Amino acid sequence: MTELPQPIVGHLGATVAGPRNPEVEAQNPDILTPPVTDNGGIPNLKFPFAMAHNRLEDGGWAREVTLRECPTLKELAIVNMRLGPGVVRELHWHKEGEWAYVTAGRVRFYLVDEHRGTLVEDLEVGDLWFAPPGVPHAIQGLEEGTEFVLIFNDGNFSENETLLVTELFAHMPREVLAKNFGVDESAFDGIPASEKYIFRLPVPGPIEEARAELGAASMTSEYVFRGADVAETKWNGGATKIIDSKTFKATPMAFLMIELEPGGMREIHWHPDADEIQYYLSGSARMTVFNAVSSARTFDYVAGDVGYVPKNLAHYIENTGTETMRVINVFSKGDYRDVSLNNWLALTPSALVQGHLDVGDTLMKALRQGPGSVVKG
Repeated sequence: MTELPQPIVGHLGATVAGPRNPEVEAQNPDILTPPVTDNGGIPNLKFPFAMAHNRLEDGGWAREVTLRECPTLKELAIVNMRLGPGVVRELHWHKEGEWAYVTAGRVRFYLVDEHRGTLVEDLEVGDLWFAPPGVPHAIQGLEEGTEFVLIFNDGNFSENETLLVTELFAHMPREVLAKNFGVDESAFDGIPASEKYIFRLPVPGPIEEARAELGAASMTSEYVFRGADVAETKWNGGATKIIDSKTFKATPMAFLMIELEPGGMREIHWHPDADEIQYYLSGSARMTVFNAVSSARTFDYVAGDVGYVPKNLAHYIENTGTETMRVINVFSKGDYRDVSLNNWLALTPSALVQGHLDVGDTLMKALRQGPGSVVKG
């Protein structure tokens, strides 16, 4: 039997004498035995979707991580949703903006804006969409079904509190519906008494047929964006891709995809004006987050975990596994910005840096070799 790790670093710590959960400890080694550099009271910045309530519906499911699950999520919330072939997330709208990233399969996205702009678009893995507040839309799985994550720009958001077309009809007087549409009240005898939310329909036909019926035009780059239209930037140890309001003009939330090879690291940095929510797609990683006053805490992440970093808190992301680590990062502002610790120090006079940190020329020479890389091996 393998001996369980103990929270001991040198003379610090002691063995665990009471009950243990080895599986959870194995996924969170830096919680069980924090680095000695951890200090102070950083709150929890991790919540696994595996521990989020899963709402099972007819042909699909939805689960969310919001401020209720993780109280640090002040500005952003995240939903993970699965729709089988033909399965629909019913016609609805939100008080918040909805940003989406397709993680599996293919999906048909429908939207009608306030200018009668009509969108019908088929999206695949790596594609994005954005539905502004108040703009009605619907989502439907294609032949292979689909899975995606939705980011909302309010930590208090709940997927269970959206504005649904079925509930709208159920809670309007029948005579009002009849007058509104110019039909007899009997036309509404079969409307549902409550929400459908997620339900089965046949797989939709060719997109050209749907567009022809509605007179819909392609609105790619207005409310949807093809991830393949932006090339990766390669770095020593990995790659990144940024999609923000400079390329996807509709989005008020910027996107950064990070791929890290084993041993690769996203350098120490912070975001001066935006909170960051993370969704880990593959591999394993760790992240230390630094805040005033002298506070730091290290977290471990695996695929399916959600991470969060409030604006202006310094952090890095390091691949701690043996496979490629992939994580999407979404920010509460549409214009992506970060401040690199490497760049800051490289562009500060050597005497000033050395006077602060009591370091020799080795660090300064390394800094002056070039600007800080976004990813380092």
